[in-house]
Amino acid sequence: MAHRVVRLGVSMEPELLKVLDRWVAERNSGSRSDAIRALIRKELAEESLADPDADAVGCLMLLYRHDLPEILERVTAAEHRWGEHIRSSSHVHLEGGSCMQILGLAGKRRELESAAEDLRGIRGVAYGGFVLGTPSVVGGATGHRHPHSHPH
Repeated sequence: MAHRVVRLGVSMEPELLKVLDRWVAERNSGSRSDAIRALIRKELAEESLADPDADAVGCLMLLYRHDLPEILERVTAAEHRWGEHIRSSSHVHLEGGSCMQILGLAGKRRELESAAEDLRGIRGVAYGGFVLGTPSVVGGATGHRHPHSHPH
């Protein structure tokens, strides 16, 4: 279904327009309008995610050496602790005995941050990158419910 759009005029300084045009080109955006919509959605997401109970999604990337003693067991145990929040997990073998684990998470922002800290803190994990977003910027929701009574 196509969404209806409303046209509007935007005034800005020539210097700011040059910055916008450069940003559009660097991002391979379709147009200035696409870029402005992306910036507005980013601001709305950040505003929404200021609430610790905000509906959120996250992507966590862990890097570690698979030949470290018990690393796989520790990662698996931590994934099971956060099983209600982990929607996907992908294990990638890299060269030189290293591995990358990519986890897709859903739930409340504070829960996802706790899960990310727990997983990044596993002994043997050399690096853990974490990105948060909210599906509300595209009209969605995680569908995460809390049937459990214990706090995270």
